[in-house]
Amino acid sequence: MQPLKKDPGGKDEALRMMDEARRVLQNESDSIAQLKERIDATFVEVVHRLDACQGHVVVLGIGKSGLIGQKIAATFSSIGLPALFLHAAEASHGDLGIIGKEDLLLAISNSGETEELVRLLPIINRRKCTLVAMTGRPDSTLARRADFVLNVGVKEEACPLNLVPTSSTTATLAMGDALALVLLEKRGFRPEDFAQHHPGGSLGRRLLTTVEDLMHSGDEVPKVAEDANLPAIITEMSRKRLGTTLVVDGSGLLSGIITDGDLRRLMESGKDFQSIRARDLMSRTPKCVGKDHMATKAVQFMDEHSITCVVVSDDGKAIDGIIHLHDLLKAGVI
Repeated sequence: MQPLKKDPGGKDEALRMMDEARRVLQNESDSIAQLKERIDATFVEVVHRLDACQGHVVVLGIGKSGLIGQKIAATFSSIGLPALFLHAAEASHGDLGIIGKEDLLLAISNSGETEELVRLLPIINRRKCTLVAMTGRPDSTLARRADFVLNVGVKEEACPLNLVPTSSTTATLAMGDALALVLLEKRGFRPEDFAQHHPGGSLGRRLLTTVEDLMHSGDEVPKVAEDANLPAIITEMSRKRLGTTLVVDGSGLLSGIITDGDLRRLMESGKDFQSIRARDLMSRTPKCVGKDHMATKAVQFMDEHSITCVVVSDDGKAIDGIIHLHDLLKAGVI
């Protein structure tokens, strides 16, 4: 391991690096905090326009602002607001055709004078679509031509030379998040809605999978009659390998449930095993969930009641199936 270098003032290089990192983070944090004072009626109106947009939200930018714009567009899309990113330079070479009258444009430029973007403003204005400017200069060309202006200006960049876009891009990204999340709240967006736009990966599995998707049904469900003896109960539990069996009446409706815990307690009781019937051993209030419930809700239900298996039934009588904690684990829901 190399020894720490010393600067002329005698401070360790590592300490200087940590101090500089803290300064950067403080600068960017302050830049975001300053935005709170600019949340006003204009911000509210922009949210209303986003909510009422009948076309697409087209986020327009270039360079670092363009990269931030791509993330903002992706965030809008993830909450169900159709959005796409348009590169300002490519727009001048045919891509401007994606913009329609029903669209809302969100143009991003810290200076508000970005040549490739300013060049497009006359054309955009003629199409009469709503133009929202996100800029650090409310007196810029972009701001003057926009219908609404969101000021994302910062006192200085975190860059020690005040050149590299750092705090300004962070502030712009934060303002974009504020727009998206306020809109999300306004629309009453739910986890299930979010899942519809994220069907892949673990997130989609957790939010889209229902109990019906994972439950055992038909012959896979362990069942015994109310007058079944102990050998029949144990055989059914062993054969279906769920550590439990349901007990049904003469009509095939749910009467109760027997778990391996019930069997252990019976063994410890010293009772006459030969006289035991399923009706004597079962719990008469089995826990049930509906087949249309989200699988994540089944996990929560099992955790609340300290159980590993739950009956799938809408009315507590007709049996649709049974689901075990292992099924949820295998599916990646947990």
